[in-house]
Amino acid sequence: MTLAERVLDGDIRAAARLMRDIDDRFKSAIEELKTLYPHTGNAYIIGITGPPGAGKSTLVDQIVSAYRKKDLLVGVVAIDPTSPFSGGAILGDRIRMNRHADDAGVFIRSLATRGALGGLSRSTTDVVNVMDAMGMDVIVIETVGVGQDEVDIVSTAHTTVVVMVPGLGDDIQAIKAGILEIGDVFVVNKADRDGAERTARELTTMLEMKHPDADGWAPRVLQTEGARGVGIEELVQEFDAHHIYLKESGALQRLTEERNAKLFADTLREELFETVFGAIKGNGKYDQIVAGMRDKSIDPYSAVQEVMAGRAFS
Repeated sequence: MTLAERVLDGDIRAAARLMRDIDDRFKSAIEELKTLYPHTGNAYIIGITGPPGAGKSTLVDQIVSAYRKKDLLVGVVAIDPTSPFSGGAILGDRIRMNRHADDAGVFIRSLATRGALGGLSRSTTDVVNVMDAMGMDVIVIETVGVGQDEVDIVSTAHTTVVVMVPGLGDDIQAIKAGILEIGDVFVVNKADRDGAERTARELTTMLEMKHPDADGWAPRVLQTEGARGVGIEELVQEFDAHHIYLKESGALQRLTEERNAKLFADTLREELFETVFGAIKGNGKYDQIVAGMRDKSIDPYSAVQEVMAGRAFS
């Protein structure tokens, strides 16, 4: 049996091996993904984003427990930052979710960003598709937590959760770079800290100023204490309410189409780059271009136009 066939048969080891091959960019993984793709589209995908120190991993751990109590299968994709110097990463989220290690109904996969921006790894969507095909009911994606540019999660998840925490500094940060626009649910975690009520109140005020459509989803601000499990039940109820809204409004189909379109565009972009770059590296044209830029006999813009015109392949 192929890896994909074993994944569809419920083989956890095969799923883990395929995810490793995907992350390592093995060409063989593409054939396996082709087999799995018709079996995707059934899982409910939740994206968790927010600044470092907001307690996202602890919150995810509690969310997993809540869904397991409902006897649902849960997959977790935890993204960790990669060092720009060594290329390494500390995949530490599994430590915080260690209590689920022996639960056959939970599958946790950590991924390094490997230089990708937007809070996700370039392998995220493919890994999510493997979890989807293997029968996970709910898949939780935790972004890397590096700042306010983590908006890629919107095109990957059905429900995007923005986690804030009191005491991180200027409250105006919450309205920068589309943070208010990307969230379907807002969470003020570590709500036992001073200032939690104020943070929640200001977030609510900002959201009310957006003037949502009459028939649209109105995001709410909830307060939780991830370390103690406070507010988790209400949070999961809000996820379920949003999921129902997506289904009844037809937005779920639109999100699925947008996600598929992005997967196609990202895959095409990567394949085109690898094909073209591999060709000019192989025939020596790349070295000529770099040398020409060094002595200023060619500029990078003309060089790209020459490559796109196909003259660099002769």
